[in-house]
Amino acid sequence: MKDIKIEDRLIFALDVPEVSQAKDLVNQLDESVNFYKIGMEMLMTGQYFQLMDWLIAKDKKVFVDLKFFDVPETVGRTINRLSQYGATFATIHGNQGLMEKAAENKGDLKILAVTALTSLDRGDLDDLGFKCDVQDLVISRAKRAFEAGCDGVVSSGLEVPFLREYVDNKLIAVTPGIRPVANDDDQKRVVDVATAFKSGSDYIVVGRPIKNADDPYAAASNIQDIIKTCF
Repeated sequence: MKDIKIEDRLIFALDVPEVSQAKDLVNQLDESVNFYKIGMEMLMTGQYFQLMDWLIAKDKKVFVDLKFFDVPETVGRTINRLSQYGATFATIHGNQGLMEKAAENKGDLKILAVTALTSLDRGDLDDLGFKCDVQDLVISRAKRAFEAGCDGVVSSGLEVPFLREYVDNKLIAVTPGIRPVANDDDQKRVVDVATAFKSGSDYIVVGRPIKNADDPYAAASNIQDIIKTCF
């Protein structure tokens, strides 16, 4: 068992277009959420780091989900600068040299390599030129991420059981695409809350099921209650 607080295992995806909306949601969610993911849409507001500082000042943890992908040296320098801001997690793409440089420069920041986006299915991977099974791709990337010095991976709950079979359990598994019920949105490889943790996930990322709920606080609290039953 990793030393993770139960209440930190839920990461809320703060995917809204304006910082004012983000702050309103954080205040509304209050103690029901301790960990927030902020991504590319928020970056375009020009107030990304101000929001990060605001969250950290409220004793919240921050997951920087910008999926860095560039020349390894550039990513390494970027991660080095980012490590000074106090975030907990940051995502990068799973290319070997890139992962190694990120790991060399991470400081206290934990680096998560993206295995295969949960919005991709078999047809999408064929289009991208990946002829192997999704499961094989995820396992291969997770192994290489761990060997490169990354702290964890972002992986669908469908593949996490295989990660636990083939990769050192020290590897952190963060699972997005969590849906309480069946859905027809753009996330294609999804699982529910309990299945994710029973499969071996360490954290889950939840967005729309909380954000779009009539009562986001109640929705987040309900997910926290489900998480407690899994440990």
